[in-house]
Amino acid sequence: MAADDVTQLDAAMAERELARLAGILNRANDAYHREDAPILSDAEFDALRQRNAAIEARFPQLVRPDSASAFLGATPAEGFGKIRHARRMLSLSNAFTDEDVADFVAGIRRFLNLGPDSPLALTAEPKIDGLSLSLRYENGRLLHAATRGDGETGEDVTTNVRTMAEIPQTLTGAPAILEVRGEVYMSHADFAALNTRQSEAGGKIFANPRNAAAGSLRQLDPEITRARPLRFFAYAWGETSEPLADTQSGAIARLQDLGFPTNPLFRRCDTVDDLLATYSGIEAQRASLGYDIDGVVYKLDDLAYQDRLGLRSTTPRWAIAHKFPAELAWTLLEGIDIQVGRTGALSPVARLKPVTVGGVVVSNATLHNEDYIAGRDSRGGPIREGRDIRVGDWVQVYRAGDVIPKIRDVDLARRPDTAAPYQMPAHCPECGSPAIREPGDSVRRCTGGMICPAQAVERLKHFVSRAAFDIEGLGAKQVESFWRDGWIASPKDIFTLKDRFGPGQPRQLKNREGWGEKSAQNLFDAIEEKRRIPLARFIFALGIRHVGETSAGMLATHFGSWDAFRAAMHESNDPDSAAYAELISIDGVGPVMAQSLITSFAAEATEIDRLAALLSIQPAEARATDSPVAGKTVVFTGTLERMTRAEAKARAESLGAKVAGSVSAKTDLLIAGPGAGSKAKKATDLGIEVIDEDQWLALIGAG
Repeated sequence: MAADDVTQLDAAMAERELARLAGILNRANDAYHREDAPILSDAEFDALRQRNAAIEARFPQLVRPDSASAFLGATPAEGFGKIRHARRMLSLSNAFTDEDVADFVAGIRRFLNLGPDSPLALTAEPKIDGLSLSLRYENGRLLHAATRGDGETGEDVTTNVRTMAEIPQTLTGAPAILEVRGEVYMSHADFAALNTRQSEAGGKIFANPRNAAAGSLRQLDPEITRARPLRFFAYAWGETSEPLADTQSGAIARLQDLGFPTNPLFRRCDTVDDLLATYSGIEAQRASLGYDIDGVVYKLDDLAYQDRLGLRSTTPRWAIAHKFPAELAWTLLEGIDIQVGRTGALSPVARLKPVTVGGVVVSNATLHNEDYIAGRDSRGGPIREGRDIRVGDWVQVYRAGDVIPKIRDVDLARRPDTAAPYQMPAHCPECGSPAIREPGDSVRRCTGGMICPAQAVERLKHFVSRAAFDIEGLGAKQVESFWRDGWIASPKDIFTLKDRFGPGQPRQLKNREGWGEKSAQNLFDAIEEKRRIPLARFIFALGIRHVGETSAGMLATHFGSWDAFRAAMHESNDPDSAAYAELISIDGVGPVMAQSLITSFAAEATEIDRLAALLSIQPAEARATDSPVAGKTVVFTGTLERMTRAEAKARAESLGAKVAGSVSAKTDLLIAGPGAGSKAKKATDLGIEVIDEDQWLALIGAG
């Protein structure tokens, strides 16, 4: 589905899609940031994140902790020291159309309560397609350099950075503490020359300049970095002991004065039309710049306004990246393969004659589901003007979708006479069980459950995934290998692995190909360490359909302990029971998720209990904070006069409060401004404390 299809999703479909997107984007994120071997273009990744954001905007209660909206990079790779950033390195939200840019500026005006005629300057500069880098200077000397990493912690590349001629080692007239952020990149000419040298020496050939730059900076041998032609543009800053300037444009000029290269196409703009004209001008120069860019970044110029707008979880409200359109290509659809996921979903994938799209060789594309192949949306309406997709078709591929690209259109004039309408299989290609499409579901699902090898393996992969048990040394490849050879068939088998294949056993892990005594012991130790697991992670690890990380966290917080949660699941079998009523009353838990939980526990109670008996499941902990509103549910109503509603909500959430849109028995506090109506009356009737805006500001220490 495209991003604009989200209105067709119900909550259950949305949760499944968010889970799918999280898995895809986690893999893509690691491939890009850790392995310097991206599996999709920036346009593809951006559009996938755009779809994720659109779903989250419509279903905010389903936002997952591993959501694309929380991505800041990837965990630092092994082999490098780690440096914790004094201030997080943030990513940017994206705009893809002129309307998106206008909405971005309008949103800033609303947040700041500025009228349409009030001056509002922004800056525009090319978005460099390179590797993010943070440079920390203390008393004018370069102390250390770090990659973005996961946004909180990056890789220590100080020694390598000291070999780069464009990065100053000392500064004159700089603040005592200054963190400079920017992008490491490689020019097209230097990239071509490097690949020529690599080819002549029999070395690695890089796919594009971004990969070459990232691979060159992230070398364990700094002499390799020294021999690579790396360049740098400064565009931001982290921690500073004193402000660089009052404006973004002033700060960039200050960085240039300190000796940092800044982009010569940087511009200050006063209107949306100015921004769009700058975008068009930069796009027109794109091919002749001599280095890769993938869009234009807009930032609010006034730094005081930036502070007022603040941050979302991983992106600033005061900046956005206006991305260039994705590229297209035509190629032959040679076949359609079916992949089976953890929940049994049958996903069709187009097998394409390889074609280069946006500098990347594409051989597969997502086909979403049988409706998409047939040329209709989930409501039966036409897409592609009703043109279906058939094996043998010439199809238009674009790199602006999922990890594997999407098919935009079909050339009916080139369709062979032998091409037949595609029929989704009625049975699972992995286990032969019936594949059924339930009413309201967009996909067919295998009914084989754990007898289906694809589902069994995918559930085991989910169990050890980063957001679940995250067992070091036991990743997807190891799970597949152990499952294939019969060493693990279900999650509980992981925790008996040492008893069955450890020291003194007839077959030992240390004797397995690719393993040794040390690596085997390391895995046993890692498994032992993860016997102690937080309740929320355990619930998520069970892989129950419709239960994502956010849902697992809510359930853990509500029930507190494993025993209470388990008892509630069994007692909720009766839809007329108090336990069932309590379950569906939890914010974010509806009848669909509740039924999935109940069904899973009824069907797999013995297996779950056996697993739990091998673990120490830790009770949920309340969020610790000194804020007077932490943990409270607050509602704003009426007109706020000293801050906008968006500012008030953001401030409350930053203090640990939950902001609800309506008054209920769970509400702790109502902040009522002039014009408060039914919400204030309902709060009074329920005995909920009602205060005005001045009292609210005094309460949170902002009066």
